Amino acid sequence: MLLAIDVGNTQTHVGAFNGESLEYHWRFQTRAGATGDELAERLSGLLKLRRIDFPDLDGIVVSSVVPPLGVEYERLAAQYLDVGCLMVGPGIKTGMAIEIDSPAEVGADRLVNAIAAYEEVGDVCVGVDFGTGINFDAVSAEGAYLGGVIAPGVEISLTALTERAARISRIDLFEPKSAIGTSSRAAIQAGVLYGFAGLVDGIGRRINAELGGNARFIATGGLASTIVPLTETITEIDDLLTLKGLRIIDERNRA
Repeated sequence: MLLAIDVGNTQTHVGAFNGESLEYHWRFQTRAGATGDELAERLSGLLKLRRIDFPDLDGIVVSSVVPPLGVEYERLAAQYLDVGCLMVGPGIKTGMAIEIDSPAEVGADRLVNAIAAYEEVGDVCVGVDFGTGINFDAVSAEGAYLGGVIAPGVEISLTALTERAARISRIDLFEPKSAIGTSSRAAIQAGVLYGFAGLVDGIGRRINAELGGNARFIATGGLASTIVPLTETITEIDDLLTLKGLRIIDERNRA
Protein backbone atom coordinates (compact mmCIF):
# COMPACT_ATOMS: atom_id res chain seq x y z
CA MET A 1 0.00 0.00 0.00
CA LEU A 2 1.24 3.49 -0.94
CA LEU A 3 0.83 6.48 1.37
CA ALA A 4 0.55 9.77 -0.54
CA ILE A 5 0.85 12.95 1.53
CA ASP A 6 0.07 16.47 0.30
CA VAL A 7 1.35 18.99 2.87
CA GLY A 8 -0.30 22.37 2.32
CA ASN A 9 0.12 25.57 4.30
CA THR A 10 -3.26 25.08 5.99
CA GLN A 11 -4.18 21.40 5.66
CA THR A 12 -2.44 18.11 5.06
CA HIS A 13 -4.25 15.59 2.84
CA VAL A 14 -3.24 11.93 3.17
CA GLY A 15 -4.30 9.10 0.88
CA ALA A 16 -3.77 5.34 1.06
CA PHE A 17 -3.55 3.68 -2.38
CA ASN A 18 -3.88 0.01 -3.19
CA GLY A 19 -2.43 -0.04 -6.68
CA GLU A 20 -4.24 2.69 -8.62
CA SER A 21 -7.23 2.64 -6.28
CA LEU A 22 -7.47 5.23 -3.52
CA GLU A 23 -8.84 3.22 -0.62
CA TYR A 24 -8.94 5.87 2.11
CA HIS A 25 -8.03 9.49 2.64
CA TRP A 26 -7.87 11.88 5.59
CA ARG A 27 -7.23 15.56 6.28
CA PHE A 28 -5.68 17.24 9.29
CA GLN A 29 -4.40 20.71 10.12
CA THR A 30 -0.83 21.42 9.08
CA ARG A 31 1.43 22.47 11.94
CA ALA A 32 4.76 23.77 10.70
CA GLY A 33 6.59 22.90 13.93
CA ALA A 34 5.54 19.24 14.08
CA THR A 35 8.33 16.71 14.54
CA GLY A 36 8.73 13.39 12.78
CA ASP A 37 7.63 11.60 15.95
CA GLU A 38 4.45 13.69 16.18
CA LEU A 39 3.67 13.09 12.52
CA ALA A 40 4.24 9.35 12.98
CA GLU A 41 1.78 9.34 15.87
CA ARG A 42 -0.84 11.20 13.82
CA LEU A 43 -0.47 8.99 10.75
CA SER A 44 -0.36 5.78 12.77
CA GLY A 45 -3.61 6.73 14.47
CA LEU A 46 -5.37 7.50 11.19
CA LEU A 47 -4.15 4.28 9.57
CA LYS A 48 -5.26 2.18 12.54
CA LEU A 49 -8.79 3.50 12.07
CA ARG A 50 -8.76 1.41 8.88
CA ARG A 51 -6.79 -1.47 10.41
CA ILE A 52 -3.61 -0.52 8.55
CA ASP A 53 -0.19 -0.63 10.21
CA PHE A 54 3.11 0.92 9.12
CA PRO A 55 4.50 -2.49 8.00
CA ASP A 56 1.62 -2.68 5.48
CA LEU A 57 3.07 0.29 3.57
CA ASP A 58 5.39 -0.35 0.63
CA GLY A 59 5.98 3.30 -0.18
CA ILE A 60 5.46 6.90 0.89
CA VAL A 61 5.47 9.92 -1.42
CA VAL A 62 5.28 13.49 -0.11
CA SER A 63 4.64 16.90 -1.64
CA SER A 64 5.27 19.71 0.83
CA VAL A 65 5.07 23.49 0.51
CA VAL A 66 6.32 23.76 4.14
CA PRO A 67 10.06 22.97 3.89
CA PRO A 68 10.67 22.01 7.55
CA LEU A 69 7.93 19.38 7.35
CA GLY A 70 9.50 17.76 4.32
CA VAL A 71 12.56 16.99 6.43
CA GLU A 72 10.38 15.64 9.25
CA TYR A 73 8.51 13.28 6.94
CA GLU A 74 11.86 11.92 5.76
CA ARG A 75 12.84 11.37 9.40
CA LEU A 76 9.51 9.64 10.02
CA ALA A 77 10.14 7.24 7.15
CA ALA A 78 13.69 6.52 8.31
CA GLN A 79 12.67 5.81 11.90
CA TYR A 80 9.32 4.06 11.59
CA LEU A 81 9.06 2.58 8.09
CA ASP A 82 10.98 0.01 6.11
CA VAL A 83 10.59 2.04 2.91
CA GLY A 84 12.16 5.26 1.67
CA CYS A 85 10.33 8.57 1.42
CA LEU A 86 10.02 10.02 -2.10
CA MET A 87 9.96 13.83 -1.82
CA VAL A 88 8.60 15.71 -4.82
CA GLY A 89 11.27 18.15 -5.89
CA PRO A 90 14.26 18.66 -8.20
CA GLY A 91 15.87 15.47 -9.39
CA ILE A 92 12.89 13.12 -9.36
CA LYS A 93 11.23 11.69 -12.46
CA THR A 94 7.98 13.48 -13.26
CA GLY A 95 7.49 12.63 -16.93
CA MET A 96 6.62 16.27 -17.61
CA ALA A 97 8.84 18.86 -19.28
CA ILE A 98 8.91 22.16 -17.37
CA GLU A 99 8.99 25.12 -19.75
CA ILE A 100 9.34 28.07 -17.40
CA ASP A 101 12.21 30.48 -16.82
CA SER A 102 13.46 28.73 -13.68
CA PRO A 103 12.13 25.16 -13.37
CA ALA A 104 13.34 24.84 -9.78
CA GLU A 105 10.89 27.57 -8.73
CA VAL A 106 7.72 25.62 -9.51
CA GLY A 107 5.99 24.50 -6.31
CA ALA A 108 5.73 20.77 -5.70
CA ASP A 109 1.95 20.92 -5.30
CA ARG A 110 1.54 22.86 -8.54
CA LEU A 111 3.58 20.38 -10.54
CA VAL A 112 1.72 17.43 -9.01
CA ASN A 113 -1.65 18.97 -9.93
CA ALA A 114 -0.48 19.63 -13.48
CA ILE A 115 0.65 16.02 -13.90
CA ALA A 116 -2.64 14.67 -12.58
CA ALA A 117 -4.72 17.02 -14.74
CA TYR A 118 -2.84 16.05 -17.90
CA GLU A 119 -3.11 12.35 -17.05
CA GLU A 120 -6.88 12.85 -16.86
CA VAL A 121 -7.30 15.03 -19.97
CA GLY A 122 -4.44 14.00 -22.26
CA ASP A 123 -4.60 17.41 -23.92
CA VAL A 124 -4.25 21.10 -23.14
CA CYS A 125 -5.55 21.68 -19.62
CA VAL A 126 -5.36 23.83 -16.51
CA GLY A 127 -5.38 22.69 -12.89
CA VAL A 128 -6.90 25.23 -10.49
CA ASP A 129 -6.13 24.68 -6.81
CA PHE A 130 -8.27 26.52 -4.24
CA GLY A 131 -5.93 26.41 -1.27
CA THR A 132 -4.15 29.07 0.76
CA GLY A 133 -3.71 30.77 -2.61
CA ILE A 134 -5.59 30.13 -5.85
CA ASN A 135 -3.13 28.54 -8.29
CA PHE A 136 -3.67 28.07 -12.02
CA ASP A 137 -1.25 25.65 -13.70
CA ALA A 138 -1.28 25.29 -17.47
CA VAL A 139 -0.20 22.26 -19.49
CA SER A 140 0.26 22.13 -23.25
CA ALA A 141 -1.31 19.59 -25.59
CA GLU A 142 2.06 17.83 -25.65
CA GLY A 143 2.12 17.53 -21.86
CA ALA A 144 4.61 20.29 -20.95
CA TYR A 145 4.19 22.48 -17.90
CA LEU A 146 3.88 26.06 -19.19
CA GLY A 147 3.55 28.05 -15.97
CA GLY A 148 0.51 29.65 -14.42
CA VAL A 149 -0.96 32.19 -12.05
CA ILE A 150 -0.86 32.59 -8.26
CA ALA A 151 -3.63 34.70 -6.73
CA PRO A 152 -4.56 35.38 -3.09
CA GLY A 153 -6.77 32.71 -1.57
CA VAL A 154 -10.28 33.11 -0.21
CA GLU A 155 -9.38 32.45 3.42
CA ILE A 156 -6.42 34.84 3.33
CA SER A 157 -8.56 37.64 1.92
CA LEU A 158 -11.43 37.04 4.33
CA THR A 159 -9.03 36.98 7.30
CA ALA A 160 -7.44 40.25 6.18
CA LEU A 161 -10.87 41.86 5.80
CA THR A 162 -12.09 40.85 9.25
CA GLU A 163 -8.80 41.77 10.95
CA ARG A 164 -8.51 45.20 9.33
CA ALA A 165 -12.17 46.23 9.68
CA ALA A 166 -13.24 46.48 13.32
CA ARG A 167 -16.98 46.11 12.68
CA ILE A 168 -16.74 43.10 10.37
CA SER A 169 -16.89 39.69 12.05
CA ARG A 170 -15.81 36.31 10.75
CA ILE A 171 -18.49 34.54 8.66
CA ASP A 172 -19.11 31.14 7.15
CA LEU A 173 -19.12 31.02 3.38
CA PHE A 174 -22.40 29.98 1.77
CA GLU A 175 -23.74 30.81 -1.68
CA PRO A 176 -25.40 34.26 -1.47
CA LYS A 177 -29.14 34.54 -2.10
CA SER A 178 -28.48 37.57 -4.27
CA ALA A 179 -25.67 39.83 -5.41
CA ILE A 180 -27.09 42.67 -3.32
CA GLY A 181 -26.71 41.81 0.35
CA THR A 182 -29.41 43.05 2.71
CA SER A 183 -27.18 42.68 5.79
CA SER A 184 -23.48 43.08 6.49
CA ARG A 185 -23.08 39.30 6.61
CA ALA A 186 -24.87 38.82 3.28
CA ALA A 187 -22.88 41.66 1.71
CA ILE A 188 -19.57 40.06 2.75
CA GLN A 189 -20.68 36.66 1.45
CA ALA A 190 -21.63 38.20 -1.90
CA GLY A 191 -18.44 40.20 -2.12
CA VAL A 192 -16.15 37.28 -1.28
CA LEU A 193 -17.85 34.52 -3.26
CA TYR A 194 -18.92 36.48 -6.34
CA GLY A 195 -15.68 38.43 -6.20
CA PHE A 196 -13.53 35.30 -6.30
CA ALA A 197 -15.76 33.69 -8.92
CA GLY A 198 -15.14 36.76 -11.07
CA LEU A 199 -11.41 36.57 -10.38
CA VAL A 200 -11.32 32.92 -11.43
CA ASP A 201 -13.32 33.59 -14.61
CA GLY A 202 -11.25 36.64 -15.53
CA ILE A 203 -7.95 34.80 -15.17
CA GLY A 204 -9.36 31.61 -16.68
CA ARG A 205 -10.54 33.35 -19.85
CA ARG A 206 -7.16 35.01 -20.38
CA ILE A 207 -5.30 31.72 -19.87
CA ASN A 208 -7.69 29.86 -22.15
CA ALA A 209 -7.23 32.43 -24.90
CA GLU A 210 -3.44 32.07 -24.69
CA LEU A 211 -3.80 28.28 -24.87
CA GLY A 212 -5.92 28.41 -28.02
CA GLY A 213 -9.40 28.46 -26.52
CA ASN A 214 -9.96 24.74 -25.90
CA ALA A 215 -8.38 24.11 -22.48
CA ARG A 216 -10.15 21.97 -19.90
CA PHE A 217 -10.10 23.35 -16.37
CA ILE A 218 -10.06 20.98 -13.39
CA ALA A 219 -10.49 22.43 -9.91
CA THR A 220 -9.33 20.99 -6.61
CA GLY A 221 -8.77 22.19 -3.05
CA GLY A 222 -10.86 22.89 0.01
CA LEU A 223 -13.01 25.75 -1.31
CA ALA A 224 -13.39 24.52 -4.88
CA SER A 225 -16.90 23.20 -4.23
CA THR A 226 -17.92 26.61 -2.83
CA ILE A 227 -16.52 28.84 -5.59
CA VAL A 228 -16.69 26.70 -8.75
CA PRO A 229 -20.53 26.54 -8.98
CA LEU A 230 -20.50 30.34 -9.25
CA THR A 231 -17.97 30.39 -12.12
CA GLU A 232 -18.45 30.08 -15.87
CA THR A 233 -15.03 28.77 -16.88
CA ILE A 234 -14.75 25.69 -14.63
CA THR A 235 -17.13 22.73 -14.73
CA GLU A 236 -14.99 19.95 -13.22
CA ILE A 237 -13.98 19.43 -9.59
CA ASP A 238 -11.64 16.66 -8.44
CA ASP A 239 -10.94 16.90 -4.73
CA LEU A 240 -8.41 14.06 -5.05
CA LEU A 241 -6.38 15.56 -7.90
CA THR A 242 -3.18 16.13 -5.90
CA LEU A 243 -3.21 12.67 -4.32
CA LYS A 244 -3.68 11.12 -7.76
CA GLY A 245 -0.72 13.11 -9.06
CA LEU A 246 1.46 11.89 -6.20
CA ARG A 247 0.61 8.28 -7.01
CA ILE A 248 1.54 8.85 -10.66
CA ILE A 249 4.89 10.37 -9.70
CA ASP A 250 5.63 7.49 -7.34
CA GLU A 251 4.83 5.00 -10.10
CA ARG A 252 7.13 6.75 -12.57
CA ASN A 253 10.00 6.79 -10.13
CA ARG A 254 9.58 3.11 -9.30
CA ALA A 255 9.70 2.32 -13.01
